[in-house]
Amino acid sequence: MIYFDVTKAGDSGHHSGLMRVSRRLRAELGAVTPVVWADGGWRGATGGAGIEPGANDWLLTAELFAETERPGLTAWAERRTCRWAAIFHDAIPLRWPQITWPQSVARHPGYLKLLAQCDRVWAVSAASREELTGYWQWLGLERTPTVDVLALGADFDGGPRRPANPAPAPVLLCVGILEPRKNQDFLLDVVEALWREGRQFELHLVGRVNPHFGGPVAARVGRLRREFPGLHHHGAADDATLAGWFARARATVFPTKAEGCGLPLIESLWRGVPCVASDLPVLRENAGGGCVLVTPEDREAWQAALAKILTDDAHRRELAEQAATRELPTWAGAAAALRAGLG
Repeated sequence: MIYFDVTKAGDSGHHSGLMRVSRRLRAELGAVTPVVWADGGWRGATGGAGIEPGANDWLLTAELFAETERPGLTAWAERRTCRWAAIFHDAIPLRWPQITWPQSVARHPGYLKLLAQCDRVWAVSAASREELTGYWQWLGLERTPTVDVLALGADFDGGPRRPANPAPAPVLLCVGILEPRKNQDFLLDVVEALWREGRQFELHLVGRVNPHFGGPVAARVGRLRREFPGLHHHGAADDATLAGWFARARATVFPTKAEGCGLPLIESLWRGVPCVASDLPVLRENAGGGCVLVTPEDREAWQAALAKILTDDAHRRELAEQAATRELPTWAGAAAALRAGLG
């Protein structure tokens, strides 16, 4: 039996990458029992009855967790009889604490230590795996679990691949929560310069505003919209709405500073939409056909890359064809890898 942790995903209305990972894996794994952590133990997600997984069972979580948020979890981890597996996303709160939610910064050291008590861990990228194992080595832990890389699915809505759109309107799409890490403020610098050159295009930002750090970015969007009507912010969007924006886009832009995997990049490629993204080691793992990687924070390079993809039809058409035809991972494949690893 696989017990699947839905403590946060079960009642969250957010469409964040972490929530998407949890929901899609649960759906593709099929016969699992959803559970939540409550009152110091595991309980059924529907009936609320107490559950204690046995020696032949697995408890699998794709969520973030810590003793401060789940009182009693450390004691359970030490006395548990079942096997415990987890999906690890990233160590960004430790690497970028100045632009990460304070709650996440405070939680992460304990979270990484608790992960060391698991029997199996899957990291969402090779870069994340190196961060996790490096942290364990720095702590001097003698016993740690095997950490494999799990290729997350590009088929974000469970639908089929989409062929490349041969003649899309000059629309750029940027998907992600508005916050400093996603770097929309830098993107606004770039597109403002292009608009002032007289270039005609739209930029659509899709994502909720980070309540702790996103206010200045949202305020700047409001100011720029008064001068440049091609700028739009749509807030959070469900998969169906997001699919509609992908269908309109000539390209997606992903100027992020740090990622665990970079789902927006591979989800864009699944839709046959080229992606212009930051040249980060983690994004290189999924970059290739259909991608243009640009040096982070290099404004001239970003202006040139976006101007080219907006105006050079042959360049854009070649990238779109590469995106639509290259091999990409699926959530079914990710679930199959997990089931094989869990035995």
